[in-house]
Amino acid sequence: MRAVVQRVAEARVTVDGETVGSIEGPGLCALVGVTHEDTPAKAAQLARKLWTLRLFDGGEGGIEQSCSDLGAPLLVISQFTLYGDARKGRRPTWNAAAPGPVAEPLVDAVVAELRALGAKVETGRFGADMKVALVNDGPFTVQLEV
Repeated sequence: MRAVVQRVAEARVTVDGETVGSIEGPGLCALVGVTHEDTPAKAAQLARKLWTLRLFDGGEGGIEQSCSDLGAPLLVISQFTLYGDARKGRRPTWNAAAPGPVAEPLVDAVVAELRALGAKVETGRFGADMKVALVNDGPFTVQLEV
């Protein structure tokens, strides 16, 4: 599994003009991609990493706190394009991205594990044409792979 994670002051996702998920920060917006070899165990590992990753200021300029330390919310959005490959030609291929019936339950597993850990989690809508708006705090963006 792969995630692009942004520390945000706020974030929201809309589908057809309707807000389907939103958070007020500090928090994290995580775009999550799934490939063919991913498993529920990897989904749980990614959730634990997102919950405990120290991306927030801990005072005196040090980045020492996580969502779990602050009770910070997360907005988790599925994004198959994280497994796009544009090394050849000008048109990306999506061969490495898992198909919806494989990917959707694994993204749902990340969300369920985060909630089981005590996180407040909002989501997008799997497979929908989503519009994501956020205020990146920093800016601060990291890539994760489990």
